[in-house]
Amino acid sequence: MKKNILTATLLAMPLMFFTACSDFLDTAPDNRIEINNTDQITPLLVSAYPNKSAALMGEMSSDNVMDNGAQFDAMLLQEQLYNWEDPTDTDDDGPYGLWESCYAAIASANQALEGIEMLGNPANLNPQRGEALVCRAYSHFLLSSIFCMPYNPNTADQQLGIPYTKETEKDVIVPHERGTLAQTYKLIEEDIKEGLPLITDASYKVPKYHFNKKAANAFAARFYLYYQKWDKVIEHATAAIGNNPANTLRHWEEDFGSLSLVSDVAAQYISEKKTANLLISTAYSSAGYVTGPYSIYQRFGHGQEIYNKETINVNGPWHARGGLVMADFIISVKQKNPFPKIVTYFEYTDKASQIGYRHTVSVPFTVDETILCRAEAYVLSSQHNYTKALEDINNWIVYHSNRSADRGSDLTVDDVNNFYDPLPYEPAMVNIATERSLKKKLNPEGFTVNAGTEENLIQLILQLRRLEGLQEGLRWHDLKRYGIEFSHNHAGRSPEVLTKDDQRRAIQLPQDVINAGITANPRN
Repeated sequence: MKKNILTATLLAMPLMFFTACSDFLDTAPDNRIEINNTDQITPLLVSAYPNKSAALMGEMSSDNVMDNGAQFDAMLLQEQLYNWEDPTDTDDDGPYGLWESCYAAIASANQALEGIEMLGNPANLNPQRGEALVCRAYSHFLLSSIFCMPYNPNTADQQLGIPYTKETEKDVIVPHERGTLAQTYKLIEEDIKEGLPLITDASYKVPKYHFNKKAANAFAARFYLYYQKWDKVIEHATAAIGNNPANTLRHWEEDFGSLSLVSDVAAQYISEKKTANLLISTAYSSAGYVTGPYSIYQRFGHGQEIYNKETINVNGPWHARGGLVMADFIISVKQKNPFPKIVTYFEYTDKASQIGYRHTVSVPFTVDETILCRAEAYVLSSQHNYTKALEDINNWIVYHSNRSADRGSDLTVDDVNNFYDPLPYEPAMVNIATERSLKKKLNPEGFTVNAGTEENLIQLILQLRRLEGLQEGLRWHDLKRYGIEFSHNHAGRSPEVLTKDDQRRAIQLPQDVINAGITANPRN
């Protein structure tokens, strides 16, 4: 699905973009809503959430996918991302779609904030102000995660950030500087710190369609994980999870054990009623078709070699609990091996001509991913609290496993060390399936992982995060954060390695944006 709107610069009226790729209007058209009463703020914030997704960019760039062979079909965007090429299409799931969507959402958040200020910042609008600030931080975070190199405190003041916009545009052509990644992260943190305490769940009709308190804390936990502020990760993750993870984690056996239809499993996964689901999001996207249980776009996917050697079907410490429930629901598209976790539907605008829009419904923040953020932070914090980290790890494993098959026992430090110490590291260039391994060489950006127990726990946590984030693109960001070098195989030619310093780890900006004067990402 492609929208017939082109963007040549950052500037965005809150609800529409008004430039073509090479021909700017010489007057400032202004269709923005004039806010003159408090009732207009809440509806405006509906558009402060991006309606495009970064999932496909992350997933196709990561080590979760392989080339299944030229006999299968693929989208152009899919192929370009897999090859780590600069995408050329203006696809919804590509750089153009995310850039346009995030800055439109930011513009809506800024307009709401300006409206609240014009109304005198009344206390009854504090929840809306909080939501707008967190939404603004979130869109900037998505953009920086895709279009920037990983945050490294030693180099962030030298790395390109993304333009951080804090007010609506008043002119058609407005010059924007990208600034540094250090500046971008600082501004994201400022918005989170100011906005999160103001959020009130009671202000929402359906809290999980908005940044409710727990979802906002889960976002903050992930942000601080990437920011390497471990104590803040623990603080916000704990606020999102609550005091008893057993009551909030997804219970896989209970939720999915009696289901057989793909549609039922997917509906259960994204259900607003599930405590584990903190934020539910919709997007114009083909990601569900590309990664899901459909016999299309099968060339680049989560193929059998990866499925059996590195992810769902490989033996791991979690097998002490009977194995992963998700393994029982892998659909028979062997080039993708998908668990049905993204609801996909088609909106017809012309049924006779089969024309319309592809939509997805997904869950960008869950208790299950957030508890792994906290486990990682426990390991890396100055206290190196391996006991607390193992509590979170064991809770994750217990509720993701076939406990009725074999309850097993909680993992200990010795169990983790005994599993990972003998494993060989996977080589950066994998030529044959037997070279694949669960153990990766870690080259973390800006922090140290000590050999032995600390590294083994991180290896396990990264593996659980890989399983948790399958099809969602989250693995790409962990590969960046830890400087993990890996290769993509190619039908008919040698595999290609993405080294830890390869500048293609920052996906290229849309060409229209570069043409408009925004600095492009450098290339080696």
